[in-house]
Amino acid sequence: MCKFATVLLFVLSAGCLIIAEPVQAQTLTSQKSHTRADTLRGALRPERTCYDVTSYDLTVEVNIKGKSIIGSNSIGYKALTDFSKLQIDLFPELRIESITWQNKTLSFQREAGAVFVTFPETVKAGSSGSFKVNYSGSPRMAKNPPWDGGMSWSTDNRGNPWVGVSCQGLGASVWWPNKDHLSDEPNHMSITIIAPDSLMAVANGKWVSETPLSNHRKSTVWAVSYPINNYNVSINIGKYAHFSDTYTNINGETLDLDYYVLDYNLEKAKQQFQQVKPMLACYEQYLTAYPFIEDGFAVVETPYVGMEHQGAIAYGNQFENGYLGFDYSGINLDFDYILIHETGHEWWGNNVSMQDLADMWIHEGFCTYSEAIYVECRYGHETAIKYINHMKNLVSFDRPIIGDYNVNMEGSGDMYHKGALFLHTLRTLTDDDALWWSIISGIQKDFALQTVTTQQIESYISKKAGKDFSKEFDLYLRHTKLPQFEYKLTDTQKGLQIECRWVTEVPDFNMPLRYLDQNNKWVWIHPTSEWQTILLPGMKAKSFQLDDKNLYFDQRMALK
Repeated sequence: MCKFATVLLFVLSAGCLIIAEPVQAQTLTSQKSHTRADTLRGALRPERTCYDVTSYDLTVEVNIKGKSIIGSNSIGYKALTDFSKLQIDLFPELRIESITWQNKTLSFQREAGAVFVTFPETVKAGSSGSFKVNYSGSPRMAKNPPWDGGMSWSTDNRGNPWVGVSCQGLGASVWWPNKDHLSDEPNHMSITIIAPDSLMAVANGKWVSETPLSNHRKSTVWAVSYPINNYNVSINIGKYAHFSDTYTNINGETLDLDYYVLDYNLEKAKQQFQQVKPMLACYEQYLTAYPFIEDGFAVVETPYVGMEHQGAIAYGNQFENGYLGFDYSGINLDFDYILIHETGHEWWGNNVSMQDLADMWIHEGFCTYSEAIYVECRYGHETAIKYINHMKNLVSFDRPIIGDYNVNMEGSGDMYHKGALFLHTLRTLTDDDALWWSIISGIQKDFALQTVTTQQIESYISKKAGKDFSKEFDLYLRHTKLPQFEYKLTDTQKGLQIECRWVTEVPDFNMPLRYLDQNNKWVWIHPTSEWQTILLPGMKAKSFQLDDKNLYFDQRMALK
């Protein structure tokens, strides 16, 4: 999902905003007291850890006139411990009609969005099965999709119904019953949409079948063959036109490309989406092959600006370059921002996914950094440096990037741009581009189709780089302020004397810095949180230049 700083909201009437709420139990970031409902929504309590979801088989009939749905979800499970009660989730706006298991009707109790289902006997650890939840009602309507999400009941420019759903952060249980915790993804999923036969219904994965039904309805079945996080599951209904293409990936395999756009936008889409193949080639060059080749890659036009729905990204950028035609980039941007950003999520967020919403920077920071990867691939290193440094204008420093764990709370929206600038800093600190890109692609390979934590990412990068980045991760992600380099310069006969130290919120912070020497070469220095004196032979104060384009920090001359 995209995010822009408040400054752009004055420029764009449809400005891109995020539900930005602010490690572990003793948090540095909490801005509010948490309720029991927050814990029920965000914590891995015993009623959740007792089972693993293996599959979902979701059917949803959409009543467009009534803005309501009737559906069912068969939830496949494997018992991880003995249990007689488990938790699923469904927003209170939706009724549960019944829950059945082995031809028995199960009892259940609801508290906030949590549903506690009681089984008539103990389900033994290691056993597998499924239970079916039948439900109905009028789901929450999206107020400002995709950032304040839910169902979008819209119409296109010709008055045809146009339906979509977006629920990142809010949770998939806003419109279908599931185990609504990011740590547990099904191995595969089936999605059946029942809608008017005059419209096209599109979901994630591969199209399977379409069956006519009575009363001018039809049933369309889609199949997802990979793990998928719950908020990525989506349905789209509209007067769509479909066109397709193929792409040969870096392994020589054929990837199906499918595009679903409002029928009157067909020709514009064919022109705009010519950007897809070179975009995929760039991402594959740096990140590994597209992760969901069996399901294909699709772009679906939606009544909101965008979202990273796996294998079927939501697109509402009006077939314009930039963001809704606006160039925010500082590089005379001539590519479609939503297309590039949301596709980046196929790697960051969809292939490698966070376990807890507090770690959403793993999706958004890495994905925003991938925009710079795309720029470097297409336009060169210097342009990429300009692009990523322009992001500094969009950082608010309102609170830490990592949010509160176990309560379904995001960190600051700075996870996008500050997160990307942090990763750019780590690239520079690694001081070996070949190694850095092997680390980035290695995350995609070694954590493919898995959910991960910040600690796993931190440990992986430090180990592969052969450097301890724990203090940098702590400062940039769990604190608000940038590290401040405080220094005083004195010209001497032997060269430039620099007295310096780091001033930070992290004790014993010791990130290296580099300066440009008299031979126009970058040279590293190693300041700490204590004052120290460093002599730079051959240098003069007037020519002293720190690398503030590749390392993200504040600096100020000391009054010492």
